Amino acid sequence: MNQKFPISYAASGVRYDIMDALKRHAQTSGRHTAKYLRAFGATEIGASRGESAYVWEEKDSFRAFVMEGLGTKNLVADAMYPITGKTYYDRIAQDTVAMIVNDLIIVGAAPMVVNAYFAVGDSRWFSDKKRVGDLVRGWAYACALAGATWGGGETPTLKGILGPQVIDLAGSAVGIIRPKKRLMLGDKITSGDAIVLLESNGIHANGLTLARSIAQKFPKGYKTKLPDGTLYGEALLKPTRIYASYIQDLFAANLDIHYMVHITGHGWRKLMRAAQNFTYIIDTPGIPQPIFSFIHKHGHIDEPEMYKTFNMGAGFAVYLPQKQATRAIDIAVKHHVRAWNAGYIKQGGKQVIIRPKNIVFSSETLAIR
Repeated sequence: MNQKFPISYAASGVRYDIMDALKRHAQTSGRHTAKYLRAFGATEIGASRGESAYVWEEKDSFRAFVMEGLGTKNLVADAMYPITGKTYYDRIAQDTVAMIVNDLIIVGAAPMVVNAYFAVGDSRWFSDKKRVGDLVRGWAYACALAGATWGGGETPTLKGILGPQVIDLAGSAVGIIRPKKRLMLGDKITSGDAIVLLESNGIHANGLTLARSIAQKFPKGYKTKLPDGTLYGEALLKPTRIYASYIQDLFAANLDIHYMVHITGHGWRKLMRAAQNFTYIIDTPGIPQPIFSFIHKHGHIDEPEMYKTFNMGAGFAVYLPQKQATRAIDIAVKHHVRAWNAGYIKQGGKQVIIRPKNIVFSSETLAIR
């Protein structure tokens, strides 16, 4: 490594304080358009603004909508393609669908339809049949994992906005919440609830701008090996888990889910996303995958910054009564996902406390509402 100085997500170019201000402003303006749903016999669920999915009420159900993007993870795939001969776009496709679907399900929605957005700087990007084949195959496979129909999408060429070798991947999804009692917007959270964490598959698709910055510090870049011999680039490209079928099985088992969190941008601060004021105590954070210790060491990033940026081995959280936590963990086994009872919720000021790490995130660090 040729540089030894600490870096942060903000220093790498991602400023949530700036982006979140825009999001809050947009939501405030968006509220004034809610009246137009009445023409369709529908009503906005105002409390869904500030959640990952927007929700409206119809006669026999709620509907939820999400639009999400991959971010910059495909740039890692592009760098690894000439190194290994693999395009990795089947994995990248799953990452993108997972970012969409995992946001959708947190409000209790079952994914119905997913649409794709494949924007390129030059239409010749699509002439690489191997890469395009992997992208399409991976997208269809990810939709199948989510139990959703791939309805279509858009493939614009944005010359002058995107580079000729770059694709911008994103998409949207509509889901249904039926029966209506499955709607979750944080109002069901109760003091004493268990926090069940579900294992991630590695870095997933958040914090990649920072992870890419670290690659630039190594003479071998993405070919740098982790202690277990895995190439750094390969470790970053493990696909994001899709948790939709697991959540549907929790509902089928009649578990009383009170809230859910997709741990992506903002890291473990997301655990306090609900509007209500509660304190989230983590006694068992789990052991992050080797990719995180590698980034922690070679990026000279302190633990609070790691937990505020990355998923640190936990990609999803489910809040439910303590007496049901064991059942939720047992159901995860069927889905080949490790789950564990990580802590509990109690009355108090809004904050996340990771006790073994002596880390405290106050409500001021998550200004997304």
